[in-house]
Amino acid sequence: MRPRLAADTIAKSYMDPSTRRATVDDVHDLAKAMPYVTTQCGSAGNAVYQVAGKSFVFFRNPRPDAVHPATGARYDDVIVLWVPDESDKQAMVKDESTPYFTTPHFDGHPSVLVRASRIGELTYAELVEVIEDAWLSRVSMRRRAEWLKTHPRP
Repeated sequence: MRPRLAADTIAKSYMDPSTRRATVDDVHDLAKAMPYVTTQCGSAGNAVYQVAGKSFVFFRNPRPDAVHPATGARYDDVIVLWVPDESDKQAMVKDESTPYFTTPHFDGHPSVLVRASRIGELTYAELVEVIEDAWLSRVSMRRRAEWLKTHPRP
């Protein structure tokens, strides 16, 4: 991964968030920017973002349930994002215009999966909403209410 250059950061800041494509760096930056977040290191050195000891975004180790349909090779770039509830999850994974998916391993689990290699199919604004929703789904009710006072949602 190349080091982030100041020019890259400045250029991103001037782009329209509703049209700028999301990046994996954005996933990390947005998750870390949420209040009360700690970053843990998973068993393979993967980032796990938590609030109050609860994961809300994590980079998953390759597993046998997420594989390339033609080759059977395990995906090595799966990101798990918590969602508010099952109806949100179903809406996200059934919408063929999005890169979200799930596997039987995650049946009944309030999360969606997305491959890092497909994160650019989302806009920065869409990613902001998903990361915020993931955090909101895991944070305490008190901290959620505090945050929502200063960050009203539509």
